[in-house]
Amino acid sequence: MWSLLAVLQIVSGEPNPPIWPSSVQVFGPEDAAATIQAAVNAAYALNGGQPDIGQFSPHRFVFMFKPGSYNVEVPVGYYTQILGLGTHPSEVIFTSSKGVYSQESNFAVNPGALNTFWRSAENFQTDATYAWNTNGNKGMLWAASQAAALRRLIVSNDLDLYEFHKGDLVAGFSSGGFLGNSLVKGSVSSGSQQQYLARNSQVGAWKDGVWNEVFVGTINAPPSHCGMDAETCAKPFVTVDTAPIVAEKPFISISPTGTYQLNVPKPVQNLQGLDYQDVDQVGFEQVYVADPAKDTAQSINAKLAQGLHVVLSPGIYDLTEPLVMATNNQVLLGLGLATLRAKNSQGALQVKSCGARVAGLLVAMAGGTTATSPLLLWEKSQGSCSSPGIMSDIYLRVGGPIAESPVKAEVMLQVDADNVVIDNSWLWRADHVESGQLVQWQNPCQVGAIINGNNVVAYGFKAEHALTDQVQWNGQGGRTFMFQAEMPYEVTQATFGDKGYAGYRVSNTVTSHEAHGVGVYHYFRDAAVTVQSAIVAPAALEPYFASPLSVFLNGKGVVLHVINDKGPASMIDPKAPKSAVPRWFCNSSSAAAVDVQSGGICKLGDSVFCPGSTVQCRGNTCCPDGSACPSAAEDYNCCTHGKKQDCLKPFEVTLVV
Repeated sequence: MWSLLAVLQIVSGEPNPPIWPSSVQVFGPEDAAATIQAAVNAAYALNGGQPDIGQFSPHRFVFMFKPGSYNVEVPVGYYTQILGLGTHPSEVIFTSSKGVYSQESNFAVNPGALNTFWRSAENFQTDATYAWNTNGNKGMLWAASQAAALRRLIVSNDLDLYEFHKGDLVAGFSSGGFLGNSLVKGSVSSGSQQQYLARNSQVGAWKDGVWNEVFVGTINAPPSHCGMDAETCAKPFVTVDTAPIVAEKPFISISPTGTYQLNVPKPVQNLQGLDYQDVDQVGFEQVYVADPAKDTAQSINAKLAQGLHVVLSPGIYDLTEPLVMATNNQVLLGLGLATLRAKNSQGALQVKSCGARVAGLLVAMAGGTTATSPLLLWEKSQGSCSSPGIMSDIYLRVGGPIAESPVKAEVMLQVDADNVVIDNSWLWRADHVESGQLVQWQNPCQVGAIINGNNVVAYGFKAEHALTDQVQWNGQGGRTFMFQAEMPYEVTQATFGDKGYAGYRVSNTVTSHEAHGVGVYHYFRDAAVTVQSAIVAPAALEPYFASPLSVFLNGKGVVLHVINDKGPASMIDPKAPKSAVPRWFCNSSSAAAVDVQSGGICKLGDSVFCPGSTVQCRGNTCCPDGSACPSAAEDYNCCTHGKKQDCLKPFEVTLVV
């Protein structure tokens, strides 16, 4: 039904192997470790290091590794992507102590990793053993925030998503994030991560988190709990058993003969756990590789019009007209955060076809540009369409790097088509520029996203600082799994509060919608703004919002309610004026919550044996191995590890290796 090859008719004849430009570096196990190390260090010198070196850099990099083992340390900076070229992540293995890693881009607690954006690591195995923090974990470090995806990974040990420095009282701040289709054999510690999404992954355990950690189709995810509970050490987790529909991001592999393939994973419904299997594979004879030093909007559009798939090499593409995808099941894949920079009023990309796959792009604007159309417009395709459109790792930015070159946009993203899947996206009206100064009424953007299509599904959706609503959802049957918004800093009561704007708005004509882990944050820097509701939706849909929250970050003002007229106000706490204040609405019905099995072999608080032991435990206690007692409450989180066995709903926790 969803076969790429059965639908797409294209002209072949592109070179295979392709002619890669210098921004693409391909390594094999035969290459000297010193050669590889020098290359990645040179990129990091331009786009990495502290504080925030390379945040608005014009340089873009992708390092691609052929199947084999690599004893190199790979620091990952801005606009840098690390890719394995195997058909399975286990075919490329990093064996060094640190492996592939991202440190926070500023070692001060604030901002820490808050500005650590625009990077990714995909399709490899890391055997890293380094102890980055003091939590007992050893393994991979990925201290990053938005637009920093981890995909198709096998982490042989632990994964830390934050960074702590001795002498500090707390870890550096972080605001992520996305982990998809990955196996972590040890534990994941999200530490200071304000929010995070783990989709279709498998972990040994997941420790901690701050306000909004969401798990979809993830094996061994912690049980759901709305808000924090000091008595049970419960964290604000939202866990959903399966992903209703998902298609993994397209990826590149290399054959033993040196030819390249574009792998396009097929859509899957109701998926739990990993999916490394069902892909359509296309030779690069049918893929055009664009070079930012040579290609224009016109030359790329000519290749798209021929029906070719297009891979955009790392770099910045100034577009005097939008790219247009009009062939069904076509793929547009960016490498190294390839950047489409609109230099026209009609935006950067228009998708007009059925089953399109758009992935790995930063969409921005050239200085001085005013865009009257959405920067990315996903239109309804002509005729019937049975294949979902998928956007993976798509980031949009209005503003930066230079304050003296302002831009203006009405809407960043507009989705008119039905059945589109948004898989990790961040829409950012920049709140600072290269010099670090905060903008004030510069680079205006009115709305982050407008969703008009029906049955649109969003995983890890983030939108910040638009001057009105961050998201307006008008289509029926929408589903969101982890949403994060931040309201604009510089607005006033007259320009924002009195207008009734919100972080997440569902139109009053919508009759079906569900949302899991919707968080709206506010920092009214310049004026004491009073906002009625963080989330606005028809009252009948309130029960279908699981663990919604609003958070006072800093500054002035108040958001009176979490959703409509429900939930407490988020405002400064006079007893702790320097602390953020989260507020959840936890009285919604369980309509959007995960079904819990019943009829187990014990009751809450029964005396039972610890797993693999003759030691008995009872209820909310810990076993000698650090795991929670099998008869503990589902949200009991005071032990080193969660339950290894749950007699309330029998299930032996095991790892698939």
